Amino acid sequence: MTPVPDRTAAGGTAGRAAWTAFVIASAFFLYEFVTRIEPSLDTETIAAFFGLTKSGFGSLSSLFFWIYAPMQIVAGLVLDRFGARTFVIAGSLCCAFGVLLFTATDISGVAAAGRVLTGFGASFAFVSALWLVNHWFAPERFALLSGAVNAVGMTGAAIGAVLLSGLVEAAGWRLVFLGTGLAGLAIAAAAILFLREPASPAAEADTGAAEHIRQSLAAVAGSGRVWAISITGMLFYMPVNVYAGLWGATELTSGHHRSQVAAETIVSMVFWGMALGSVFGGWLSDRLGHRKYLVLGGAVLTALAYLSVLYLPLSAFAEGALLLAGGFFGGFQMLTFAMAKEGIANSVTGTAVAFVNMIGIAGALIFQPLVGYLADAAGGNFELALATVPACVALSALIVLFVPEYRHPDHISDSAQARFPARAETLERTVP
Repeated sequence: MTPVPDRTAAGGTAGRAAWTAFVIASAFFLYEFVTRIEPSLDTETIAAFFGLTKSGFGSLSSLFFWIYAPMQIVAGLVLDRFGARTFVIAGSLCCAFGVLLFTATDISGVAAAGRVLTGFGASFAFVSALWLVNHWFAPERFALLSGAVNAVGMTGAAIGAVLLSGLVEAAGWRLVFLGTGLAGLAIAAAAILFLREPASPAAEADTGAAEHIRQSLAAVAGSGRVWAISITGMLFYMPVNVYAGLWGATELTSGHHRSQVAAETIVSMVFWGMALGSVFGGWLSDRLGHRKYLVLGGAVLTALAYLSVLYLPLSAFAEGALLLAGGFFGGFQMLTFAMAKEGIANSVTGTAVAFVNMIGIAGALIFQPLVGYLADAAGGNFELALATVPACVALSALIVLFVPEYRHPDHISDSAQARFPARAETLERTVP
Protein backbone atom coordinates (compact mmCIF):
# COMPACT_ATOMS: atom_id res chain seq x y z
CA MET A 1 0.00 0.00 0.00
CA THR A 2 1.37 3.43 -0.94
CA PRO A 3 1.54 5.61 2.18
CA VAL A 4 -0.38 8.89 2.14
CA PRO A 5 2.17 11.72 2.39
CA ASP A 6 1.97 14.25 5.22
CA ARG A 7 -1.20 12.61 6.47
CA THR A 8 -1.03 14.16 9.92
CA ALA A 9 -1.35 17.58 8.32
CA ALA A 10 0.64 19.15 11.10
CA GLY A 11 1.49 22.31 9.20
CA GLY A 12 2.96 23.83 6.07
CA THR A 13 1.49 23.33 2.60
CA ALA A 14 0.10 19.89 3.39
CA GLY A 15 -1.62 21.24 6.48
CA ARG A 16 -3.29 24.05 4.54
CA ALA A 17 -4.34 21.62 1.81
CA ALA A 18 -5.81 19.23 4.36
CA TRP A 19 -7.83 21.88 6.16
CA THR A 20 -8.95 23.48 2.89
CA ALA A 21 -10.19 20.08 1.73
CA PHE A 22 -11.97 19.65 5.07
CA VAL A 23 -13.72 23.02 4.75
CA ILE A 24 -14.84 22.53 1.14
CA ALA A 25 -16.02 18.96 1.68
CA SER A 26 -17.88 20.00 4.84
CA ALA A 27 -19.51 22.88 2.96
CA PHE A 28 -20.65 20.44 0.27
CA PHE A 29 -22.17 18.20 2.93
CA LEU A 30 -23.89 21.22 4.51
CA TYR A 31 -25.30 22.15 1.11
CA GLU A 32 -26.36 18.59 0.36
CA PHE A 33 -28.20 18.39 3.66
CA VAL A 34 -30.06 21.64 3.01
CA THR A 35 -31.23 20.34 -0.37
CA ARG A 36 -32.23 17.07 1.28
CA ILE A 37 -34.61 18.72 3.76
CA GLU A 38 -35.67 21.67 1.60
CA PRO A 39 -39.07 20.23 0.60
CA SER A 40 -40.03 20.08 4.30
CA LEU A 41 -39.90 23.88 4.52
CA ASP A 42 -43.36 24.26 2.98
CA THR A 43 -44.83 20.79 2.47
CA GLU A 44 -48.46 21.80 2.02
CA THR A 45 -47.78 24.57 -0.50
CA ILE A 46 -45.38 22.49 -2.59
CA ALA A 47 -47.69 19.47 -2.51
CA ALA A 48 -50.64 21.63 -3.59
CA PHE A 49 -48.53 23.26 -6.32
CA PHE A 50 -47.86 19.88 -7.89
CA GLY A 51 -51.33 18.49 -7.02
CA LEU A 52 -50.09 15.76 -4.67
CA THR A 53 -51.49 14.08 -1.55
CA LYS A 54 -49.39 13.76 1.61
CA SER A 55 -48.25 10.28 0.59
CA GLY A 56 -47.62 11.47 -2.96
CA PHE A 57 -45.53 14.35 -1.70
CA GLY A 58 -43.65 11.97 0.59
CA SER A 59 -42.88 9.84 -2.45
CA LEU A 60 -41.68 12.88 -4.43
CA SER A 61 -39.40 13.97 -1.60
CA SER A 62 -38.07 10.43 -1.09
CA LEU A 63 -36.92 10.21 -4.74
CA PHE A 64 -33.80 12.00 -3.51
CA PHE A 65 -33.04 8.93 -1.41
CA TRP A 66 -33.97 6.39 -4.09
CA ILE A 67 -30.91 7.48 -6.07
CA TYR A 68 -28.82 8.68 -3.11
CA ALA A 69 -28.91 5.36 -1.28
CA PRO A 70 -27.76 2.98 -4.05
CA MET A 71 -25.22 5.54 -5.25
CA GLN A 72 -23.47 5.42 -1.88
CA ILE A 73 -21.76 2.13 -2.64
CA VAL A 74 -20.78 3.38 -6.09
CA ALA A 75 -19.37 6.56 -4.55
CA GLY A 76 -17.34 4.64 -1.99
CA LEU A 77 -15.87 2.28 -4.56
CA VAL A 78 -14.79 5.01 -6.98
CA LEU A 79 -13.40 7.17 -4.17
CA ASP A 80 -11.22 4.32 -2.93
CA ARG A 81 -9.89 3.89 -6.45
CA PHE A 82 -9.75 7.42 -7.91
CA GLY A 83 -9.87 9.92 -5.02
CA ALA A 84 -12.41 12.58 -4.10
CA ARG A 85 -11.74 15.84 -5.95
CA THR A 86 -13.42 15.00 -9.27
CA PHE A 87 -16.52 13.70 -7.53
CA VAL A 88 -16.87 16.67 -5.19
CA ILE A 89 -16.89 18.96 -8.24
CA ALA A 90 -19.23 16.83 -10.34
CA GLY A 91 -21.49 16.04 -7.39
CA SER A 92 -22.00 19.65 -6.33
CA LEU A 93 -22.80 20.63 -9.93
CA CYS A 94 -25.40 17.85 -10.29
CA CYS A 95 -26.91 18.71 -6.93
CA ALA A 96 -27.25 22.37 -7.89
CA PHE A 97 -28.71 21.68 -11.33
CA GLY A 98 -31.25 19.30 -9.79
CA VAL A 99 -32.50 22.00 -7.41
CA LEU A 100 -32.71 24.50 -10.28
CA LEU A 101 -34.70 22.02 -12.38
CA PHE A 102 -37.14 21.42 -9.51
CA THR A 103 -37.57 25.18 -9.22
CA ALA A 104 -38.11 25.84 -12.92
CA THR A 105 -41.04 23.49 -13.56
CA ASP A 106 -44.69 23.11 -12.60
CA ILE A 107 -44.84 19.52 -13.88
CA SER A 108 -44.52 16.91 -11.15
CA GLY A 109 -42.67 14.48 -13.42
CA VAL A 110 -39.99 17.06 -14.23
CA ALA A 111 -39.76 18.01 -10.56
CA ALA A 112 -39.23 14.32 -9.82
CA ALA A 113 -36.35 14.24 -12.30
CA GLY A 114 -34.84 17.27 -10.58
CA ARG A 115 -35.13 15.56 -7.21
CA VAL A 116 -33.38 12.46 -8.60
CA LEU A 117 -30.56 14.61 -10.07
CA THR A 118 -30.16 16.37 -6.73
CA GLY A 119 -29.91 13.05 -4.93
CA PHE A 120 -27.38 11.76 -7.45
CA GLY A 121 -25.05 14.71 -6.92
CA ALA A 122 -25.57 14.75 -3.18
CA SER A 123 -24.58 11.08 -2.94
CA PHE A 124 -20.89 12.05 -3.13
CA ALA A 125 -20.92 14.68 -0.37
CA PHE A 126 -20.75 12.84 2.94
CA VAL A 127 -18.59 9.95 1.76
CA SER A 128 -16.11 12.32 0.08
CA ALA A 129 -15.81 14.35 3.27
CA LEU A 130 -15.10 11.29 5.42
CA TRP A 131 -12.72 9.87 2.79
CA LEU A 132 -10.72 13.10 2.89
CA VAL A 133 -10.71 13.12 6.70
CA ASN A 134 -9.49 9.51 6.77
CA HIS A 135 -6.67 10.05 4.28
CA TRP A 136 -5.53 13.53 5.28
CA PHE A 137 -5.50 13.15 9.07
CA ALA A 138 -4.16 10.71 11.66
CA PRO A 139 -6.39 7.70 12.54
CA GLU A 140 -6.99 8.75 16.14
CA ARG A 141 -8.65 11.97 14.89
CA PHE A 142 -11.23 10.28 12.67
CA ALA A 143 -14.18 10.14 15.09
CA LEU A 144 -13.73 13.75 16.17
CA LEU A 145 -13.25 15.17 12.66
CA SER A 146 -15.98 13.05 11.09
CA GLY A 147 -18.22 14.33 13.89
CA ALA A 148 -17.13 17.85 13.00
CA VAL A 149 -18.14 17.26 9.36
CA ASN A 150 -21.55 16.16 10.55
CA ALA A 151 -21.71 19.17 12.88
CA VAL A 152 -21.18 21.54 9.97
CA GLY A 153 -24.05 19.93 8.09
CA MET A 154 -26.33 19.91 11.12
CA THR A 155 -25.55 23.53 12.02
CA GLY A 156 -26.23 24.62 8.47
CA ALA A 157 -29.49 22.72 8.46
CA ALA A 158 -30.48 24.24 11.81
CA ILE A 159 -29.83 27.78 10.64
CA GLY A 160 -31.11 27.11 7.15
CA ALA A 161 -34.38 25.53 8.25
CA VAL A 162 -35.38 28.59 10.25
CA LEU A 163 -33.90 31.20 7.93
CA LEU A 164 -35.19 29.59 4.75
CA SER A 165 -38.59 28.97 6.31
CA GLY A 166 -38.90 32.70 6.98
CA LEU A 167 -37.75 33.48 3.45
CA VAL A 168 -40.24 30.98 2.03
CA GLU A 169 -43.07 32.77 3.85
CA ALA A 170 -41.83 36.15 2.60
CA ALA A 171 -40.78 35.34 -0.97
CA GLY A 172 -42.18 31.91 -1.83
CA TRP A 173 -40.46 28.54 -2.04
CA ARG A 174 -39.43 28.83 -5.70
CA LEU A 175 -37.28 31.91 -5.17
CA VAL A 176 -35.62 30.29 -2.15
CA PHE A 177 -34.92 27.11 -4.12
CA LEU A 178 -33.38 29.24 -6.87
CA GLY A 179 -30.99 30.80 -4.36
CA THR A 180 -29.91 27.43 -2.99
CA GLY A 181 -29.32 26.14 -6.52
CA LEU A 182 -26.95 29.03 -7.20
CA ALA A 183 -25.17 28.37 -3.90
CA GLY A 184 -24.32 24.88 -5.16
CA LEU A 185 -22.62 26.35 -8.21
CA ALA A 186 -20.45 28.47 -5.89
CA ILE A 187 -19.32 25.37 -3.97
CA ALA A 188 -18.38 23.65 -7.23
CA ALA A 189 -16.30 26.70 -8.22
CA ALA A 190 -14.49 26.64 -4.86
CA ALA A 191 -13.68 22.95 -5.30
CA ILE A 192 -12.30 23.56 -8.80
CA LEU A 193 -10.05 26.37 -7.58
CA PHE A 194 -8.87 25.18 -4.17
CA LEU A 195 -9.56 21.49 -3.42
CA ARG A 196 -6.54 19.19 -3.31
CA GLU A 197 -6.36 15.62 -2.07
CA PRO A 198 -3.83 13.01 -0.92
CA ALA A 199 -3.14 10.03 -3.14
CA SER A 200 -5.60 7.17 -2.86
CA PRO A 201 -3.97 4.16 -1.14
CA ALA A 202 -5.39 1.98 -3.93
CA ALA A 203 -4.33 4.21 -6.82
CA GLU A 204 -1.22 2.10 -7.50
CA ALA A 205 -2.84 -1.28 -6.83
CA ASP A 206 -1.58 -4.19 -8.90
CA THR A 207 -5.09 -5.27 -9.87
CA GLY A 208 -7.18 -3.52 -12.49
CA ALA A 209 -9.89 -1.07 -11.54
CA ALA A 210 -12.73 -3.56 -12.08
CA GLU A 211 -11.01 -6.27 -10.04
CA HIS A 212 -10.16 -3.85 -7.24
CA ILE A 213 -13.76 -2.66 -7.07
CA ARG A 214 -15.00 -6.25 -6.97
CA GLN A 215 -12.59 -7.14 -4.15
CA SER A 216 -13.48 -4.02 -2.17
CA LEU A 217 -17.20 -4.68 -2.49
CA ALA A 218 -16.76 -8.32 -1.46
CA ALA A 219 -14.71 -7.34 1.60
CA VAL A 220 -17.36 -4.92 2.84
CA ALA A 221 -20.67 -6.47 1.73
CA GLY A 222 -19.48 -9.91 2.87
CA SER A 223 -18.98 -8.76 6.46
CA GLY A 224 -21.85 -9.59 8.81
CA ARG A 225 -20.42 -7.10 11.30
CA VAL A 226 -20.63 -4.28 8.76
CA TRP A 227 -24.24 -5.25 8.00
CA ALA A 228 -25.17 -5.15 11.70
CA ILE A 229 -23.51 -1.75 12.15
CA SER A 230 -25.25 -0.45 9.03
CA ILE A 231 -28.70 -1.51 10.25
CA THR A 232 -27.94 0.00 13.65
CA GLY A 233 -27.00 3.27 11.97
CA MET A 234 -30.12 3.24 9.79
CA LEU A 235 -32.47 2.78 12.74
CA PHE A 236 -30.58 5.29 14.89
CA TYR A 237 -30.76 7.90 12.10
CA MET A 238 -34.53 7.66 11.73
CA PRO A 239 -35.21 10.88 13.69
CA VAL A 240 -33.20 12.88 11.14
CA ASN A 241 -34.44 11.02 8.06
CA VAL A 242 -38.12 11.11 9.00
CA TYR A 243 -38.86 13.54 11.83
CA ALA A 244 -36.44 16.42 11.26
CA GLY A 245 -35.96 15.70 7.56
CA LEU A 246 -39.62 15.83 6.51
CA TRP A 247 -42.59 15.30 8.84
CA GLY A 248 -41.64 16.85 12.21
CA ALA A 249 -42.69 20.41 11.41
CA THR A 250 -45.93 19.16 9.89
CA GLU A 251 -46.71 17.19 13.06
CA LEU A 252 -46.03 20.24 15.23
CA THR A 253 -48.28 22.50 13.14
CA SER A 254 -51.14 20.03 12.77
CA GLY A 255 -51.01 18.24 16.13
CA HIS A 256 -49.49 20.84 18.47
CA HIS A 257 -50.86 23.94 16.68
CA ARG A 258 -47.51 25.69 16.26
CA SER A 259 -46.97 28.23 13.48
CA GLN A 260 -44.82 27.13 10.55
CA VAL A 261 -41.87 29.28 11.62
CA ALA A 262 -42.25 28.19 15.25
CA ALA A 263 -42.39 24.54 14.17
CA GLU A 264 -39.27 24.91 12.02
CA THR A 265 -37.51 26.62 14.93
CA ILE A 266 -38.41 23.76 17.29
CA VAL A 267 -37.36 21.10 14.76
CA SER A 268 -34.09 22.96 14.14
CA MET A 269 -33.11 22.03 17.69
CA VAL A 270 -32.55 18.49 16.39
CA PHE A 271 -29.79 19.79 14.11
CA TRP A 272 -28.24 21.99 16.80
CA GLY A 273 -28.17 18.97 19.09
CA MET A 274 -26.71 16.75 16.37
CA ALA A 275 -23.97 19.30 15.74
CA LEU A 276 -22.97 19.36 19.41
CA GLY A 277 -23.42 15.64 19.97
CA SER A 278 -21.44 14.63 16.88
CA VAL A 279 -18.39 16.57 18.00
CA PHE A 280 -18.67 15.66 21.69
CA GLY A 281 -19.35 12.00 20.94
CA GLY A 282 -16.40 11.88 18.54
CA TRP A 283 -14.09 13.57 21.03
CA LEU A 284 -15.16 11.32 23.89
CA SER A 285 -14.95 8.19 21.76
CA ASP A 286 -11.46 9.03 20.49
CA ARG A 287 -10.38 9.74 24.05
CA LEU A 288 -11.78 6.46 25.35
CA GLY A 289 -10.82 4.46 22.27
CA HIS A 290 -14.25 2.79 22.15
CA ARG A 291 -17.52 3.37 20.28
CA LYS A 292 -20.10 0.66 21.03
CA TYR A 293 -21.51 1.61 24.42
CA LEU A 294 -21.65 5.29 23.52
CA VAL A 295 -23.89 4.31 20.59
CA LEU A 296 -26.01 2.18 22.91
CA GLY A 297 -26.49 4.91 25.53
CA GLY A 298 -27.11 7.58 22.91
CA ALA A 299 -29.82 5.51 21.22
CA VAL A 300 -31.71 4.85 24.47
CA LEU A 301 -31.72 8.53 25.46
CA THR A 302 -32.68 9.61 21.94
CA ALA A 303 -35.69 7.28 21.89
CA LEU A 304 -36.89 8.65 25.24
CA ALA A 305 -36.60 12.24 24.03
CA TYR A 306 -38.75 11.63 20.94
CA LEU A 307 -41.35 9.67 22.89
CA SER A 308 -41.71 12.65 25.22
CA VAL A 309 -42.05 15.20 22.41
CA LEU A 310 -44.66 13.14 20.59
CA TYR A 311 -46.87 12.10 23.49
CA LEU A 312 -46.48 14.46 26.46
CA PRO A 313 -48.34 17.80 26.73
CA LEU A 314 -45.42 20.22 26.56
CA SER A 315 -44.73 23.87 25.96
CA ALA A 316 -42.90 24.93 22.82
CA PHE A 317 -39.80 25.59 24.93
CA ALA A 318 -39.90 22.08 26.43
CA GLU A 319 -40.37 20.54 22.98
CA GLY A 320 -37.35 22.42 21.69
CA ALA A 321 -35.26 21.44 24.73
CA LEU A 322 -36.13 17.76 24.35
CA LEU A 323 -35.40 17.81 20.62
CA LEU A 324 -32.07 19.48 21.39
CA ALA A 325 -31.31 16.61 23.78
CA GLY A 326 -32.56 14.03 21.28
CA GLY A 327 -30.33 15.53 18.62
CA PHE A 328 -27.33 15.67 20.98
CA PHE A 329 -27.50 12.00 21.87
CA GLY A 330 -28.50 11.20 18.29
CA GLY A 331 -25.16 12.68 17.24
CA PHE A 332 -23.54 9.55 18.69
CA GLN A 333 -24.90 7.77 15.59
CA MET A 334 -21.83 9.10 13.77
CA LEU A 335 -19.73 6.58 15.71
CA THR A 336 -21.22 3.78 13.62
CA PHE A 337 -19.04 4.98 10.73
CA ALA A 338 -15.91 4.74 12.87
CA MET A 339 -16.97 1.28 14.07
CA ALA A 340 -17.40 0.06 10.49
CA LYS A 341 -14.25 1.49 8.94
CA GLU A 342 -12.00 0.49 11.83
CA GLY A 343 -12.89 -3.17 11.37
CA ILE A 344 -11.40 -3.34 7.85
CA ALA A 345 -8.30 -2.32 5.92
CA ASN A 346 -7.63 1.35 5.19
CA SER A 347 -7.75 0.75 1.42
CA VAL A 348 -11.52 0.12 1.52
CA THR A 349 -12.50 2.83 4.01
CA GLY A 350 -14.54 4.75 1.44
CA THR A 351 -16.48 1.65 0.52
CA ALA A 352 -17.21 0.80 4.15
CA VAL A 353 -18.35 4.33 5.03
CA ALA A 354 -20.46 4.47 1.88
CA PHE A 355 -22.06 1.11 2.61
CA VAL A 356 -23.08 2.17 6.12
CA ASN A 357 -24.42 5.46 4.76
CA MET A 358 -26.30 3.67 1.97
CA ILE A 359 -28.14 1.42 4.40
CA GLY A 360 -28.73 4.36 6.74
CA ILE A 361 -30.27 6.53 4.06
CA ALA A 362 -32.29 3.62 2.70
CA GLY A 363 -34.47 3.99 5.77
CA ALA A 364 -35.84 7.20 4.29
CA LEU A 365 -36.98 5.31 1.18
CA ILE A 366 -39.33 3.27 3.33
CA PHE A 367 -40.25 5.49 6.23
CA GLN A 368 -40.73 8.93 4.63
CA PRO A 369 -43.62 7.71 2.41
CA LEU A 370 -44.74 5.19 5.06
CA VAL A 371 -45.29 7.92 7.64
CA GLY A 372 -47.21 9.93 5.05
CA TYR A 373 -49.34 6.88 4.25
CA LEU A 374 -49.98 6.13 7.93
CA ALA A 375 -50.93 9.76 8.54
CA ASP A 376 -53.37 9.70 5.62
CA ALA A 377 -54.86 6.43 6.89
CA ALA A 378 -55.20 7.88 10.40
CA GLY A 379 -56.97 11.01 9.19
CA GLY A 380 -53.90 13.24 9.47
CA ASN A 381 -52.77 11.92 12.87
CA PHE A 382 -48.99 12.32 12.68
CA GLU A 383 -48.51 11.48 16.37
CA LEU A 384 -49.53 7.91 15.61
CA ALA A 385 -47.59 7.70 12.35
CA LEU A 386 -44.39 9.05 13.91
CA ALA A 387 -44.37 6.38 16.63
CA THR A 388 -42.13 4.56 14.16
CA VAL A 389 -39.29 6.97 15.00
CA PRO A 390 -38.63 6.15 18.69
CA ALA A 391 -39.43 2.50 18.00
CA CYS A 392 -36.67 2.29 15.38
CA VAL A 393 -34.14 4.06 17.62
CA ALA A 394 -34.90 1.68 20.50
CA LEU A 395 -34.37 -1.27 18.17
CA SER A 396 -30.96 0.12 17.17
CA ALA A 397 -29.93 0.08 20.83
CA LEU A 398 -30.86 -3.59 21.05
CA ILE A 399 -28.93 -4.57 17.91
CA VAL A 400 -25.71 -2.77 18.82
CA LEU A 401 -25.51 -4.84 22.02
CA PHE A 402 -24.57 -7.83 19.88
CA VAL A 403 -22.01 -6.06 17.64
CA PRO A 404 -18.36 -6.73 18.55
CA GLU A 405 -15.98 -3.78 18.67
CA TYR A 406 -12.74 -4.13 16.74
CA ARG A 407 -10.00 -1.83 15.43
CA HIS A 408 -7.96 -2.97 12.44
CA PRO A 409 -4.21 -2.31 12.79
CA ASP A 410 -4.44 0.00 9.74
CA HIS A 411 -6.42 2.42 11.90
CA ILE A 412 -4.03 2.61 14.84
CA SER A 413 -1.23 5.09 14.22
CA ASP A 414 2.33 4.44 15.33
CA SER A 415 2.14 7.43 17.68
CA ALA A 416 -1.04 6.12 19.30
CA GLN A 417 0.49 2.69 19.79
CA ALA A 418 3.57 4.29 21.34
CA ARG A 419 1.49 6.38 23.76
CA PHE A 420 -1.12 3.73 24.60
CA PRO A 421 0.41 0.27 23.96
CA ALA A 422 -2.11 -1.49 26.20
CA ARG A 423 -5.03 0.23 24.51
CA ALA A 424 -3.70 -0.59 21.04
CA GLU A 425 -3.40 -4.23 22.00
CA THR A 426 -6.96 -4.23 23.34
CA LEU A 427 -8.39 -2.58 20.24
CA GLU A 428 -6.72 -5.06 17.90
CA ARG A 429 -8.86 -7.86 19.27
CA THR A 430 -12.59 -8.30 19.28
CA VAL A 431 -14.35 -6.73 22.25
CA PRO A 432 -17.64 -8.51 23.06
